[in-house]
Amino acid sequence: MTESLAGPPRASGVATYDYSLFGDVEVAPFSKIRKAIAERTSASWSSVPQVTQYDMIDITALEKRRAALSAEKKTKLTLLPLIMKASVEALKDHPPLNASLDPSGDALILKKYYNIGFAVDTPIGLLVPVVHNADRLDLTGLSSWLLELAEKARSGRLAFADAEGGSFTVTSLGRLGGYGFSPIVNAPEVAVLGIGRAEDQAVVRNGEIVVRLMLPVSLTYDHRVVDGAQGGRFLETFQDRLSDLAKEDTVEV
Repeated sequence: MTESLAGPPRASGVATYDYSLFGDVEVAPFSKIRKAIAERTSASWSSVPQVTQYDMIDITALEKRRAALSAEKKTKLTLLPLIMKASVEALKDHPPLNASLDPSGDALILKKYYNIGFAVDTPIGLLVPVVHNADRLDLTGLSSWLLELAEKARSGRLAFADAEGGSFTVTSLGRLGGYGFSPIVNAPEVAVLGIGRAEDQAVVRNGEIVVRLMLPVSLTYDHRVVDGAQGGRFLETFQDRLSDLAKEDTVEV
């Protein structure tokens, strides 16, 4: 039945038909932003061979440190600045993940700057502001820029310059539902780090079952540039840098 109703394939390659034959429908036009998102994700998915690796990171100590810093600075410090700081430090040890593949395919452009994009859910769709030179900012500076750029994105004031020049992207579910996800590479970048929802879990430590705050993470990368071993090493380094941030007097606030 469906086969006989199918019309010619669209640009996506998927055949379609008159859906109203089966019940009431409503046609909701795509916004310009939604169209742009569709084009970028489709281009990335069709042209970049992508692999996703997953891990679980114990952030019990990090959460205590975050809460202490928030109280010390009398401000709400979220987990994202800490994630971004650890990402930058991990990228310094793994330059290919902070790169872009030359269009010719003959060279890798290793970026000496750390412009970190972060996904923001807005009324008009998902936008990715970029914190430029994130490696030069302390946690307070990162937090301020994240708040300012997120507010610009949600209020429709995000300038083109605020969303260009990214070298790596972090996307977080925050407190939204879902254990984890496989983010799509924000091409021409070669890697994106996905952050799931942290939850208390029973884990084994030194032969005993204890409750720890566990953070699901996922790293999607361009397999032409990054292999599984290198992706795994990046996640190990990222976890080590988060552990460093959990210690007092190890990072500028």
